[in-house]
Amino acid sequence: MTAEGSVPVTLDIWSDVMCPWCVIGLNQLDRALAGMGDEVAATVRFHPFELNPDMGEEGEEQAAHIQRKYGRTPDQSAGVRETLKQTGARAGYSFEYTGEGEVPPAMMWNTRMAHRLLMWALRDFGPEVQVRLKRALFDAHFKARRNVSDPEVLADVAVAAGLDRVGALSALIDPEIDAMVTAGQRQAWDWNVTGVPAVIINGKLIVPGAQEPEVYADLIRKVVTREAAGLA
Repeated sequence: MTAEGSVPVTLDIWSDVMCPWCVIGLNQLDRALAGMGDEVAATVRFHPFELNPDMGEEGEEQAAHIQRKYGRTPDQSAGVRETLKQTGARAGYSFEYTGEGEVPPAMMWNTRMAHRLLMWALRDFGPEVQVRLKRALFDAHFKARRNVSDPEVLADVAVAAGLDRVGALSALIDPEIDAMVTAGQRQAWDWNVTGVPAVIINGKLIVPGAQEPEVYADLIRKVVTREAAGLA
């Protein structure tokens, strides 16, 4: 239910489960919307962006991946992880392991099937359910360090998010859903989205990167104001 007088706003977010800045950005966006109160009634929809589409089934250890992909030294890689940890904490998200037993290595995985699962959730259950699933996938990857390229793990996450296990497993092998993922990534190309997160407000203004809450709020207000004045 939306408050009377709230202005509808659609926020389309290109994002990847492997991207720590994406979960930070989502938390910051949540804070922005909370701070705006009843000004807007926001609909958030996630769209696919694969950071590592050629990643093999075996995955790759995170630190080694960062060093290889970005040419960083081990010390530089450790510095980036510490920055992410601190930024995440300020945004209200911890990247600390919350599972049981010995801490497993942090890994990077292929996310094609995770995007299929998210597309299924959006198509069949709507944006609110998809956002809930997206958060569950972030937590499965960053906090539980589970293999989110594994269909059984993805089905587990879907069930934890309140979805049907059989339906989730079927979605992972559905060619129609896979085609929708491909189309979503082509749409990112059309918008010149080359990195994530990227938030597009009402199909008019793109906001790249994880921004502070006040930046998101200011830009949402800018779009709403221009639309109200017939300028957008």
